[in-house]
Amino acid sequence: MVFTVFFWLNGLRAGPVLAAMMVFILAVPASAMPTIETAARHAILIDTTTGAILLEKDADVPMPPASMSKIMTAFMVFERLSEGRLSLTDVLTVSENAWRKGGAASGGSTMFLEPNSQVTVEDLLRGVIVQSGNDASIVLAEGLAGSEAGFAAEMTVRARELGLIDSTFRNATGLPDPEHRMSARDIARVAQRIIEGFPQFYQYYSETEFTYNGIRQGNRNPLLYRDVGADGLKTGFTRESGYGLAASARQGDRRLILVVNGLESARQRTQETERLMSWGFREFENYQLATEGEAIAEAEVWLGTARKVPLVGEHGLVVTLPRVARPEMTVAVRYDGPVPAPIERGQQIGTMVVRAPGVPDAEIPLLAGESVERLGLFRRLFAALTHYLMSQIS
Repeated sequence: MVFTVFFWLNGLRAGPVLAAMMVFILAVPASAMPTIETAARHAILIDTTTGAILLEKDADVPMPPASMSKIMTAFMVFERLSEGRLSLTDVLTVSENAWRKGGAASGGSTMFLEPNSQVTVEDLLRGVIVQSGNDASIVLAEGLAGSEAGFAAEMTVRARELGLIDSTFRNATGLPDPEHRMSARDIARVAQRIIEGFPQFYQYYSETEFTYNGIRQGNRNPLLYRDVGADGLKTGFTRESGYGLAASARQGDRRLILVVNGLESARQRTQETERLMSWGFREFENYQLATEGEAIAEAEVWLGTARKVPLVGEHGLVVTLPRVARPEMTVAVRYDGPVPAPIERGQQIGTMVVRAPGVPDAEIPLLAGESVERLGLFRRLFAALTHYLMSQIS
């Protein structure tokens, strides 16, 4: 027999979101979802807690990422630092190649490194992240892989390992190359990996200025100077790519990542990214359905030492919803029961189905919250006989 238990969640909690919680997404169709247009050629806006996509526009199209690809350059360095293969105090030498291609004479973004000088890895990282220094990026690439081309090849291989199928690298800087490409979604994925995997280094992205060689430069990320909770990540611009930004902001327990590219001016980039980020926080919310270990329902047990078994999520449960859809959301728990014993803790017993107007159903497995042993032979026979007699009476 299939049991279905319905819950009306008008009093749904919206509280702190635990990092260990299991989350799932209500895939909201365009007809039901709050919509917003953007002048960007490419865009994606993600809630990092649930992975919900709040906005996307040509997000999987490989595009020239310009300096936003320095996020991947930094990621490669962060991995080596966390693995102990590199130290922030290690010193690298500025080659003439790095100076010519990325230094002051190049006319591009630069840290103003001097040829043959020695620079710590930490200063180079700040040069890449805060100042967008092409010279700093090349020095790191040459120091870690022997050449910029070799480092770019390593970046491409690592990108494939991370599932970034729309990313191919030909340099460490993002300078124009017809084969140097990333999608907006891939940039967002790398950004989230940095935020969640390297918090000790992510702090560099919130620094608003860095001085090296007596030259002070401000961070080009415009959202750091706006009241949206931004704390990273990276701008980009070439004539081919237009103006772009990979940004992240946090308000309360929510974090959003926004990637846009193809805007027409720095001013438009500032206005558009602030507008999109504010919209994402305003129109959507994360709602906590259950905490880790909390019983969502109970299932009837057949021939077990307990009559019922609690049903739980593997961890907790959080959903991302448009605020307008939340008041009419319902949750149904389904299971085929009574469930025969023995039952092992963690065994899938049923499914939770979440519904909201205009939103496709979302499902999540429900597991046994505890083990239930099977009754002994004589107790099973007695229970079966009792069940038979009761069924005849009814």
